[in-house]
Amino acid sequence: MLQKLSHPPRAARLLACASTLILALGLGGCQTSGLSDVTGSIDEKAEASRASDPRRDVELYQERYRSNPKDADAALKYGKALRATGQRSQAVAVLEQASIAHPGDKRLLAAYGRALADNGNFQQAFDVLGRAHSPDDPDWRLLSAQGATLDQLGRYEEARQYYASALKIAPDQPSVLSNLGLSYVLSKELPKAEETLRRAHSVGGSDPRVRANLALAVGLQGNFTEAEKIAKADLPPAEAAANVAQLKRMLSRKDKENARAEAGRLPIAAAGRSD
Repeated sequence: MLQKLSHPPRAARLLACASTLILALGLGGCQTSGLSDVTGSIDEKAEASRASDPRRDVELYQERYRSNPKDADAALKYGKALRATGQRSQAVAVLEQASIAHPGDKRLLAAYGRALADNGNFQQAFDVLGRAHSPDDPDWRLLSAQGATLDQLGRYEEARQYYASALKIAPDQPSVLSNLGLSYVLSKELPKAEETLRRAHSVGGSDPRVRANLALAVGLQGNFTEAEKIAKADLPPAEAAANVAQLKRMLSRKDKENARAEAGRLPIAAAGRSD
């Protein structure tokens, strides 16, 4: 059973645990939904269908890439497939070489920046993502991704400037609002986090990652009954039960390192996942 948050040290541990979630930033892991995915969004809009098998894609695009490493399209797709199967260092290596071979290809720079973020290279990811678009032609997805990397660096106020810029281009975009809400979670401004995530949920309630982020923010404030209700809403019984079980484990973790391991199986950070 979950115990109500009753003292600051425990709340601080849970917030530290939550800080790992903004980057899985889906930032590129598996493609499942619900609490088994990872939700802070550094990813682009999904191009592959849900039926796509990332492992099959790795084999397919690996062959294409190896036959011609200078093929930008093959490198891009191979890098995305590597990210989707959790081969983060390999994805960075492939996309780095492709970006060197094609320095003006903004698609490659965007993918390379996301791969760096997946791999924990946040400052480098921020810099590379900035080169993937320009002030006179900004991309709201990349602005949001840059904000997510800044959050990982603890630069919350700067991150929120990027989210604000993204929202000017794409008002009420749920993935950006979700990242903004998580930014407030990381800075321990939980009422603001909940308010922002409720707004994201109201406009993007069909996205399970937005819902999962809202459940996290509500649960961190001790309202576990409502958090569970949010986590399992409109889901088949088996999936709802699995989501609630994972949410409970997440919120009851006392050991920071164990919480980090558990976070890898939760969708609390990538509401705008994409590849």
